[in-house]
Amino acid sequence: MAAKVTFCAFLFVLLSTSVVAIRPARSSPMARRAALENGLGRTPQMGWNSWNHFHRKINEDIIRQIADAMVDTGLAKLGYEYINIDDFWAAYDRDSQGNLAANVSTFPSGVRALADYVHGKGLKLGIYSDAGTRTCGKLMPGSLGYEDQDAKTFASWGVDYLKYDNCNNQGISPQPRYDAMSKALLNSGRNIFFSLCEWGVNDPATWAGGIGNSWRTTGDIKDTWAKMTAIADKNNKWASYAGPGGWNDPDMLEVGNGGMTTEEYRSHFSIWALMKAPLLIGCDIRSMSNETKEILSNRNVIAVNQDGLGVQGHKVQQDGDQEVWAGPLTGGRFAVVLWNRGSAQASITASWSSIGLNASTVADAHDLWIDDIISAVQGELEETVDSHACKMYVLTPK
Repeated sequence: MAAKVTFCAFLFVLLSTSVVAIRPARSSPMARRAALENGLGRTPQMGWNSWNHFHRKINEDIIRQIADAMVDTGLAKLGYEYINIDDFWAAYDRDSQGNLAANVSTFPSGVRALADYVHGKGLKLGIYSDAGTRTCGKLMPGSLGYEDQDAKTFASWGVDYLKYDNCNNQGISPQPRYDAMSKALLNSGRNIFFSLCEWGVNDPATWAGGIGNSWRTTGDIKDTWAKMTAIADKNNKWASYAGPGGWNDPDMLEVGNGGMTTEEYRSHFSIWALMKAPLLIGCDIRSMSNETKEILSNRNVIAVNQDGLGVQGHKVQQDGDQEVWAGPLTGGRFAVVLWNRGSAQASITASWSSIGLNASTVADAHDLWIDDIISAVQGELEETVDSHACKMYVLTPK
C-alpha cells in the first residue's frame, strides 16, 4: 500500500511539471448567444481612448488632433473608428434643466460640435459616464437616476459610444444599474455602443450579454508587464461568454506608453487580438514611434481580432512560463500564439491536439509578425521564442 501511495505521489509531481492542456470555464450555449439587440459590436470595437495616456488632462483640441492623427496615420483605414473621451469632460454640476454639460474651460465648443468634427473625419465619438452619483474622478455627475435624460442628451449630441463606469454606486447591485442605462440607450433614438466598465467585480460575463456590447472583466490595466499578463489571465477565464454583439474587455491597450519593451507590447497586442478584446489604443498617436505604429497597424493580427466567427481564443497549453494560446477562425483556420513569459529564450511546441486539430492534419503556418509562410506543418508547431516575446500564426489546413 505504501509503495502504491508513493508511486501515485510521484505521478502527481510528474504531471504537474509537464505540459498541461487547458480549457477555460464554459458557459451554456444560451449564455453565449444572448446579445444586446442594437446591432452593434458584431466584431470587437476598435478605436482610441483618452484615459491611459492623458488621464484628466484632456480638452477638445487634443480630441480633434487625435481624430486628425487617426486619419493621417492610416489607422482609421485599418478599422480604428471610435474616438472615446474618458472621465473629466463635463462640468461639475448639471445645468438648470438637470442635463449634463461640457466643462466650458476644456470643451468650450461643447460635445455636439466635437461630434460633428469627428464625424466629418469619418470617425465616431465616444463619451464617458458612471452608474453612480459621481464619476470616479468625482468632478462630474454620474448618471444614476438620470439614465433616460442622459441617454437622450448623448443621442442629441450625436454620441456613438458610451463607456459606463462603476464608482460611487451607493451599494446598489450592478445589474439593475447597467440594465437601466442599457434600456435608456435603446430608447434614445440613436444606436449607441454600450461599454460596461464594472471591473469584473460581479462576473459581468455571466449576465451582461443582453445588456452591453462589451464588459470589463478586470480592474484597470497598468503599463507594466506584470499587470498586463495578470489581466490576460483573468480575462481568459471568461472566453466562452464572448461572441458577436458582446465581448470580454480586459481594458485598453498600453502599447506605446513607454512602460514595456517593444517585444512585450507585441505580446500585449497579439494576446488582446487573439482574445477578441476591444482594440482601443491608449497612447498619444500624434507622436507615436515607428515601432508603436508597426504594432498597432499589423493587418494580419487585426484580422484575427476582427474575424467573423467571433470565438475568443484562450490559453490551451502551458509548460511553466511557456504558453500556447489558440482559437478557431472562419474557413476552418486557427490562430495560435506561442508566448514566452519567462526570463530566458525558450522553445515552445504547440500540439495539434491542444489547438483542436487532428494529429494527421497538414497545415500552412502564416507567421503574422514577419509575414512569412511555413508550409506543410503536421502534428505540432515548434519555435524558439525570446523572453517576454511571442510568435503568432494562422494555421490553414491543406
